[in-house]
Amino acid sequence: MKVYAVGGAVRDQLMGRPVGDRDWVVVGSTPEAMVAAGYAPVGRDFPVFLHPVTHEEYALARTERKSGRGYHGFVVHAAPDVTLVQDLQRRDLTLNAIAEDPDTGEIIDPCGGQRDLHQRVLRHVSDAFSEDPVRLLRLARFAARFHDFTVAPETLALTRRMVADGEVDALVPERVWQELSRGLMEDHPERMLQMLREANALQRLLPELDRLWGVPQPEVHHPEVDTGEHLLMVMRQCAVLKAPLAVRYACLCHDLGKGTTPAEVLPRHIGHELRSEKLASRVSERLRVPTDCRELAAVTAREHGNVHRSEALNAQAVVRLLDRCDAWRRPERFAQLLLACECDARGRLGLEDRAYPQRTRLWSALQVALAVDTAQVAQLAATQGLAGPQIGERIHHARAQAIEAWLQTGPHSA
Repeated sequence: MKVYAVGGAVRDQLMGRPVGDRDWVVVGSTPEAMVAAGYAPVGRDFPVFLHPVTHEEYALARTERKSGRGYHGFVVHAAPDVTLVQDLQRRDLTLNAIAEDPDTGEIIDPCGGQRDLHQRVLRHVSDAFSEDPVRLLRLARFAARFHDFTVAPETLALTRRMVADGEVDALVPERVWQELSRGLMEDHPERMLQMLREANALQRLLPELDRLWGVPQPEVHHPEVDTGEHLLMVMRQCAVLKAPLAVRYACLCHDLGKGTTPAEVLPRHIGHELRSEKLASRVSERLRVPTDCRELAAVTAREHGNVHRSEALNAQAVVRLLDRCDAWRRPERFAQLLLACECDARGRLGLEDRAYPQRTRLWSALQVALAVDTAQVAQLAATQGLAGPQIGERIHHARAQAIEAWLQTGPHSA
């Protein structure tokens, strides 16, 4: 048998990028021979094995034949007579269809991947690309990673045919979320959204998001005006501020309600926060989004406007905001909410570098309120014959008093 390095590690090496784990393809072997050599089989759909020492993935060279809709609709043929070139020709993009002989360093590139790397083009290997809808999502993710690459015109045309033919509709929620979440964590997540729109796929996968384009906002607050363009700028700020996944997803969903604002009241969006919260929850349910992302998206959609206006809030109103955000029990989530709001505030034309004092002010206010000895407050209230909600009111009042005293001395002193 003969082993070759393939895929992302070879690509990144050629690009001078850091190389992580390597993937390998094995030519001229069988599953039985791999197991006998100590490799551990993994997965059920493809003949993939883990190296007994490095635990890197070794896959038998294979070909695939379309047998039905979706990414499960394939017949896989893995046998000793499948060549390396045949294996490379079934891959998605030319830049991922490059192999290296580890013994000689020879680069095997039957699909022109090195040419496309040099020309900075994302191009499909063959029309078989259209047989697997996940490849469209991967293309969008690579557009987010390699933001200065262009998508070949013929590849874009092929993705549009995939959408028109209904291939994208066969994607299961878990796979959509898997690729979406990975794309959100790239250096230019906004490029993923742009690519999906250009392929007409965003309206099928996330129609709540797609309808934001063409919706105006007041220019005094949003110099970029268009809500969809604002979203792209917010996602860019997520990367600039190195936001974690939950924050990036919350930003993705924070303005969904603006897509449902009645035309006669535009460009204003009164009450869009509650509409955004409902739509964010609907999207999260449909895509089976993890709980931490789902919850942060909901609270961000509902409260981001109040956070933006928080400099005008008095101590009582600040405590009510902290109450609604469950900041007492979930301070780490509140910190993520504030980061999401900063991304939103800075995701506006010409305002990318402006300060966002609301984040520091509210976080400091929370620390001041958390320093209140609520057990002591509750015990004193109980000795005065108070119970239940009355004790809660005393704790609320004590926290507000602490914040008020802090505000009187100046938030800068926190």
